[in-house]
Amino acid sequence: MTKGSDLLVAALENEGVERIFGVPGEENLDVVESLRRSRIQLVLTRHEQSAAFMAATYGRLTGRAGVCISTLGPGALNLVTGAAYAQLGAMPMIMITGQKAIRTSRQARFQIVDVVATMKPLTKSSRQIVSAASIPTLVRDAFRVAQEERLGPVLLELPEDVAGEETDDPPPLVPPHPVDLPVAHPAALDRAAAMIRAAGRPLVMLGAAASRPRLSAALSEFVRRMGIPFFNTQMGKGAVAGGSNLYMGTAALSERDYVHQAIDQADLIVAIGHDTVEKPPFLMGPGGPQVIHVGYTPVTVEQVFFPHAEVVGDVGPSLALLADRLEGKVKTASALLPLREAILRRIMDRATENRFPLTPQRIVHDVRQVIPEDGIVALDNGMYKIWFARNYRTHVANTLLLDNALATMGAGLPSAMMASMLYSGRRVLAVCGDGGFMMNSQELETAVRLSLNLVVLILDDQAYGMIRWKQAVDNFPDWGLTFGNPDFAKYAESYGARGWRVEKADGLAPILEAAFKAGGVHLVAVPVDYSENTRVLVDELRQAVPAGPQNASTDYTD
Repeated sequence: MTKGSDLLVAALENEGVERIFGVPGEENLDVVESLRRSRIQLVLTRHEQSAAFMAATYGRLTGRAGVCISTLGPGALNLVTGAAYAQLGAMPMIMITGQKAIRTSRQARFQIVDVVATMKPLTKSSRQIVSAASIPTLVRDAFRVAQEERLGPVLLELPEDVAGEETDDPPPLVPPHPVDLPVAHPAALDRAAAMIRAAGRPLVMLGAAASRPRLSAALSEFVRRMGIPFFNTQMGKGAVAGGSNLYMGTAALSERDYVHQAIDQADLIVAIGHDTVEKPPFLMGPGGPQVIHVGYTPVTVEQVFFPHAEVVGDVGPSLALLADRLEGKVKTASALLPLREAILRRIMDRATENRFPLTPQRIVHDVRQVIPEDGIVALDNGMYKIWFARNYRTHVANTLLLDNALATMGAGLPSAMMASMLYSGRRVLAVCGDGGFMMNSQELETAVRLSLNLVVLILDDQAYGMIRWKQAVDNFPDWGLTFGNPDFAKYAESYGARGWRVEKADGLAPILEAAFKAGGVHLVAVPVDYSENTRVLVDELRQAVPAGPQNASTDYTD
């Protein structure tokens, strides 16, 4: 006899699922037993939120939906932040939650929450499975919905009586099939080409959807063929392979940063893959540049982003067709390139300053020294995210994982763990503030249990630093945002990891190098001096004088 849970697991295997992350409960025990007899690995986490972050990051890095599991009620509600993380960040994910029996109820409403309704605003689809016979179809459809543009999460709720339902005539599985997206319409391509040829100072912007795993080669080829300089949003970092010498910077702020010297002079911006869930990379308004939206889906019009033309379709092939119309014909392609050297030089200012506690610039610099081009840095959310977005140079797509959509704390460590599981031969570093790290720090045990090779860098300022900085900038009293920390080295050791603490300005890079060479799970705590936030991001930028044209330099590579 085949149970509903057997059908579920067989359908997941049919989709190529190799791992499921989560914390099962009483209502999932049939599923757990079916998993035990399958090829799928159950990765037991210490909190459901971490499981969702790991599944979403799997989707982000592979383009295929990651899967997480929880029980009903409190367990399912712990997936809510992870669902929003995947929904806003366009990461394909399947959430499987348990529920009490729906045909009979001997426990009244104990632990019952309407999870399906709760998840509807946070997912692309949220459904309860009411019969075992429907499982193969619903699972196939869930993966289809999660993995089609715009990518995102799907919830399937499996009640325990449906999971335990037996049948001697199981329904067949539904085989996946490839789905090819149409390319942009010729009229849209012609319109965009005419606008680019007419531009005096064109600029390319790479947004979050430019970082899709399948797009890197085509996007790099488009930039090479066009010769137009580009900048990226925070989530678009690394979308173009290194070496083009066309990178102008990252829009870590919405205005006034050094990269905005180029943005403000541009009369046309080709926005590839921009998703308005990100904080605005620039603010549109009267007298601003014309904007062409290139994306898998039509644009979302916002007060600060309202393109003048759209090229909608499969982005890679559509860009190739656009380049066919324009290659060698855009005489003004490099008009803004002379600004590049001064912009990048100013961003790297004081990157090696020898003071302690370390400045954010020095931390970013030292991390870059020990992470190879294909190494992955996964950021939690805090003040340091702006510094890494501005100063950390990426050479390969999806090697700086940050969340500029939901921007939640607590995701850095689980995201890095997922990256380490997928790419065991590459260096993976989690960078967390002390506040964000402690929100899911229990997953150190999971990392040790899984024998991951992972280094966790904690920036220790004993405060919720970003909010404390904004509190000061807005002239509020310094109040309510500081806390105490454990001895992080001993805390790591209590989980079976190795703990380190940086004690001098030149101590970070050697400790990180030693940790990576040793292998296993390491936690490195470094004190950080955030006084640079106000000096650089407020005072200096207010006084910045626009850079004058200079010759493009080959000293800076993407």
